[in-house]
Amino acid sequence: MYEIRRRIFFVTVILISIGIVMIYSASGVFAYEHFRNSSYYLKRHLFYLFLGSLIFFYILQWDYRRLRKYSKLLIIFSILLLVLVLVPGIGYSLGGARRWIRLGIFSFQPSEFAKFSLLVYTSDFLVRKRNLIKNNFYSLFPLILINALIAGLILLQPDMGTAFLLGLVLLLLLVVFGVDLRYIFNLILISLPILMIMVFSTPYRRKRILAFLNPWADPKGIGYQIVQSLIAFGSGGLLGRGLGQSRQKLLYLPASHTDFIFSILGEELGLLGTFSVLILFIIFFWEAFKIPFRINDEFGQSLSLGIIFVLAIEVLVNIGVTLGIFPTKGLPLPFISYGGSALIFNLVYVGLLLNIAREKR
Repeated sequence: MYEIRRRIFFVTVILISIGIVMIYSASGVFAYEHFRNSSYYLKRHLFYLFLGSLIFFYILQWDYRRLRKYSKLLIIFSILLLVLVLVPGIGYSLGGARRWIRLGIFSFQPSEFAKFSLLVYTSDFLVRKRNLIKNNFYSLFPLILINALIAGLILLQPDMGTAFLLGLVLLLLLVVFGVDLRYIFNLILISLPILMIMVFSTPYRRKRILAFLNPWADPKGIGYQIVQSLIAFGSGGLLGRGLGQSRQKLLYLPASHTDFIFSILGEELGLLGTFSVLILFIIFFWEAFKIPFRINDEFGQSLSLGIIFVLAIEVLVNIGVTLGIFPTKGLPLPFISYGGSALIFNLVYVGLLLNIAREKR
């Protein structure tokens, strides 16, 4: 297990290092245009990295099983934060979404804390009820209600990407814990109409679907972001334009340092650079998936699987969006995209994985 932990740690360090370089490259022009300081986002990112690193090393020394004792308290606190972020004067709005709470000059995203809390609560619930949930659909109701409540509050921000992520992770964990597939199928059937209503009842979500189906039909309107992302990849070729030489980051591609940072990476470092990052993620998940199969603690198994599912889905969706494979969701690329709350909790997840990996078979 020592070798597994070592490889996960070093791959994480490499990914974070790539993120630091790419954030500075992708955000410099935008930061100078808005703040007259090209290193504005880099400095903030380094601060969040420092804070996340302190929490990471603390978690390595902490017994992760103690989280079970606080699972319900974490859920209550996360619900409170999700309610507070919707209150004018407390929640901070940007781009039409109210997802942040101001903490001085920095901001905090409660949905990231809710995601973490829900992973802990779900893992604890599945372990406690493991003998009931396999053949008793009603025993799942408390877990489903808590997930639905948190997902509903996140949808009000609005943030459909994170809500969809939470639902998908729950379904995957239910499959792993041997819940009857008929129950899971019923949950999917119940969720589909709600999902369709959420998508087609909101104009901007309908536009995202149309842009996904054919971005070139309106390349200067609803398809603009995807088109600019594809242009970035196409311009990169095999070896890229060169680090710092992107043209799409010159205010052509929106969210170039957050949701679409992989597009800038592809333009500057080319196919070789994007493949290198993909290989690093493959190594990370290959090593991480060994952990739940090499320990005896069921809570550790469930929690580590939940963490892996969250990070893996975020990677797949983010890269898929930049390539036009999925509709725009607004999920960051773990360890690489700019985003303080996401970076801190990504480090929390890695810290927990390495902590869990210390368990004996």
